[in-house]
Amino acid sequence: MIETIRRLLQENGRLHTPIESLSDSADLYEAGLTPFAAIRTMLALEEAFDVEFPVQMLRRQSFVSINSIVACLNDILPEAAARKAA
Repeated sequence: MIETIRRLLQENGRLHTPIESLSDSADLYEAGLTPFAAIRTMLALEEAFDVEFPVQMLRRQSFVSINSIVACLNDILPEAAARKAA
């Protein structure tokens, strides 16, 4: 999961700091993530993981770090799987 997130951030995040040099807890906004790039990254994550971020996760804190993105995905992946199974 983390490798996919890192790849999508590299492709969509427009970071001014190389993704390889960032820790999973590094502040992505300090590394150059803009609100527009966060939206592009979110859309790429939704496509890659076949999920939809709920409204309550559409906030800056959800995308502040790789760890926060992982936490969001861990919350919504089981819900997405349950919807598909129903």
